[in-house]
Amino acid sequence: MNDFLKSWAEAAFTSVGFFWTALWAFVVGYIISSMIQVFVTRQKMQEAMGKNEGKSILLGTFFGFISSSCSFSALAGTKSIFKKGASFVSSIAFLLASTNLVIELGILISIFLGWQFVVGEYLGGILLILVSWLLIRIINPKKLIEKARKNLKDDGNENDESKGQDDDWKSEIKKETNWAKVARKYKMEWSMVWKDVTVGFTIAGITAAFVPDAFFETLFINSGKGTNEFTFLEILEHIIVGPIAAFLTFIGSMGNIPLAALLFGKGVSFAGVMAFIFSDLVVFPVLRINAKYYGWKMSLFILFLLFTALISASLILHYGFNFLDLMPDPSQVNIQDKDHFKINYTFFLNIAFLAISGYLIYLGFFKRKDVEHSMSEMAPKSPLLEKILKYAAFICYVWLAGGLIIKFIIR
Repeated sequence: MNDFLKSWAEAAFTSVGFFWTALWAFVVGYIISSMIQVFVTRQKMQEAMGKNEGKSILLGTFFGFISSSCSFSALAGTKSIFKKGASFVSSIAFLLASTNLVIELGILISIFLGWQFVVGEYLGGILLILVSWLLIRIINPKKLIEKARKNLKDDGNENDESKGQDDDWKSEIKKETNWAKVARKYKMEWSMVWKDVTVGFTIAGITAAFVPDAFFETLFINSGKGTNEFTFLEILEHIIVGPIAAFLTFIGSMGNIPLAALLFGKGVSFAGVMAFIFSDLVVFPVLRINAKYYGWKMSLFILFLLFTALISASLILHYGFNFLDLMPDPSQVNIQDKDHFKINYTFFLNIAFLAISGYLIYLGFFKRKDVEHSMSEMAPKSPLLEKILKYAAFICYVWLAGGLIIKFIIR
C-alpha cells in the first residue's frame, strides 16, 4: 500500500511538473495562433489559393503552418478550402501542415525531446506532404475527388471573419477591437484542448511512475537497449505500433508529446517516436469525420494516404538522421528525474506569459465585451467521445489533487 501511495504521489507530481515545464510554450503557441487567425482569415487564404497545383500546394502548406494545431479545426479548415475550389492535394497539404508544421508543436517538442525531434517534426511534415502528393499523382483518384466534392453541401456555416477588416495589416494590428478578438480566439484555443492536455499529461505521469520498462520492451520489439541500433523489421514494427499506441491514447498531438518523450526515454526507436507523433490524423474519430464530409470511400483513401506517408516519412527520417550522424541519444531524454519547479528561465517565462494571458482575458471579456466574435468552424466532434474526455479530465483532476495531497501533506 505504501508503495502504491508513493507511486501515486510521484505520478501526480510528475504530471503537474510536465505541464509547468510546457506552460509557456502553450501560451506562446496559442497567442501566435490566435493572432494569425484574426489577422490572416480563412477567407483571405481561400482567395490566395489559386489554380496552379505547385503554387496551391505551397500556399496550402504555408497556411497550414500558420493555423491552429487542433486536429478538429484543421479538418474543418481543410473541408472549407476544398469546398471553395482548392485542389485535393493542396487541401491535404493544408491538413498535414496544420497538424505537423505549426509553431506551438515545435516549441513543445523542443522542451521535451530536443532539437533533433523539432527538425524531424518539420522535415517529416514536409515529407508527409510530398509523399501524399506523389501517391495522389500516381493513383489519380479523379472520380473519388469528384464524388467527395458532391458530398460537400453548402450549409451556410462558413464564417467570413474578414468582414469589417481592410487590407492594411498595420492599421488592423493597432486596433484594440482586433486584440479583443485575439483574446477570444485564445480562449477558444484553450477550450479546444484542455481535456486532451489534462488527460495526456496525467497519463504521462502515470506511465512514468507505474508502467515498467518490460511493458515497452514487449510492445516495441527490442526497445530498451539505450541505443538506436535496430534492424529494419524492428523499426518497421515500431512505426506500425506507434500509431496504434496513439490511437489507444487519442488525446491530440499536443497532449501526446510528454508520452512521446517517455517512449524515447524507454528505448523506442527514433522512427517509432516520430510515427507516434505523426499519428493524430490516422485514428478513428478523424476517419469518421472525413467520412461525414466526403463519404467513406474517400475517408478510407485519405487514411491509406496518410498512413503510407507516415510510414515512409518515419523511415526516411530515421535512416537520413542515422546517415548524417544526427540521431538523438535516448539518454538525453530523462524527464522523470527533472526538477520541474526550480527557479530558472521556465519559471520566469511562465510568470510573464501568465500575466499576458491575464491581460488578454481582461481585454477580451471585461474591457471590450462589446466586440463581436465569430467562432471558427470546427469539425463535428463525437458527443460520446467529448463526454468521455470531459469526465476523464475531471477524474484526472481528482487523481492529481489526491496525489499532491499525499506528497505534501500526508507523507
